[in-house]
Amino acid sequence: MGDKTNSLTITETDLLHELSQLIEQSKNQVAVQANSAVTVLFWQVGNRINQNILQNKRAEYGKQIVPTVSAQLEKKYGRNFTEKNVRRMLRFAEQFADFQIVVTLSRQLSWSHFVELLPLKTIESKLFYAQNASNNLFGIRELRRQIALKGYKRASIADAQIVESTQIPFNTFKDPYILDLLGLQNTYLEKDLEDAILRELETFILELGKGFAFVERQKRMIIDGEDFYLDLLFYHRKLKRLVAVELKLGRFQAKHKGQMELYLKWLDKYEKQEGENTPIGLILCAESSREQIELLEMHRDGIVVAEYWTDLPPKKQFEEKIHLLLAEAKERIERKKLL
Repeated sequence: MGDKTNSLTITETDLLHELSQLIEQSKNQVAVQANSAVTVLFWQVGNRINQNILQNKRAEYGKQIVPTVSAQLEKKYGRNFTEKNVRRMLRFAEQFADFQIVVTLSRQLSWSHFVELLPLKTIESKLFYAQNASNNLFGIRELRRQIALKGYKRASIADAQIVESTQIPFNTFKDPYILDLLGLQNTYLEKDLEDAILRELETFILELGKGFAFVERQKRMIIDGEDFYLDLLFYHRKLKRLVAVELKLGRFQAKHKGQMELYLKWLDKYEKQEGENTPIGLILCAESSREQIELLEMHRDGIVVAEYWTDLPPKKQFEEKIHLLLAEAKERIERKKLL
């Protein structure tokens, strides 16, 4: 057999030369930008090969060019350019088609982060987890955990309570919240749940999402000479608004809406600072009442209801439950469109 390089066509040789130039240029980047430069380089390699395959317009060519080019690149530049990894680069460039988004995300995310995102089904879910990982500086392990816990689908379920015109932006809340790391036993009181959240505040805020900062526990409000106490008060830095959180051990009841409305109006009148937006509320219940929630249209008052799960079900059961909740949420969205 002859040398593999000699078997390359002129077009393929030109392509190999162009890819080599990209790699050489990347190797000269400043060391502190190395991680970002590698990710951007892999996108450029994948994009350029994709373009070459499209220009050739022969299916057989597409099958041949990747093994041929990757063998040459691996020989010259090492194991980063195995056929398996080069195929990942092609998928990466195809799935993350906007180069500027890749450049921005690559400042915080490594190539390994993007490899974790490639198997996800939709570009919306990929961008959700990528942005979440970038904002929260997640390592690979935490990113895998967020994907396993269906963070994107849980945000979509919560978003079904929201419409465009309301004061609650999409992806602010999730439903359900997974509080298995709080270590609660089968029987506990509302105060036990609150105590566990405060003990594991960092874990709870991680589950809430980027931007939440703890303000106060058992916020006292005096209304008509009577004392009222809000369970937990947070501030969302990005949204520039207070977020009231009420914890309910049982199923959601319609009366919970009136209680939260009262708290939010008090906070808006007495606690909201100049330049801040209207406070919003999250009611966390052990069990939701989805028809009541839909009928009450609480999003109009800046309130979202979500379940919390203190035990994480087995993987298959968990995925089935989330899938069912998401299907129900999509049905509610379609009903809203009809109205």
